[in-house]
Amino acid sequence: MYKNRASSGKNNISGDNIARIRKKLTPRVSQRFLADRMQLEGIELDKNAIQRIESGARFITDIELKAFAKVLAVSYEELLEE
Repeated sequence: MYKNRASSGKNNISGDNIARIRKKLTPRVSQRFLADRMQLEGIELDKNAIQRIESGARFITDIELKAFAKVLAVSYEELLEE
């Protein structure tokens, strides 16, 4: 099966931005904390899923992208910048 990949060879273009934004938050937010916040938004992710998203190994759905933007208090555009 053919998979769409970003120009970087990753499965998403948002993972690097999610990691960067998460690490800039004060106090610093862990992957576990981010997963817990996503679950409060109705998105069932665990720490391992967050790690795979940030590394580009996992695709992100539009629903997940919307929740990431809300939880991280950023725009969709900021998450999609290459």
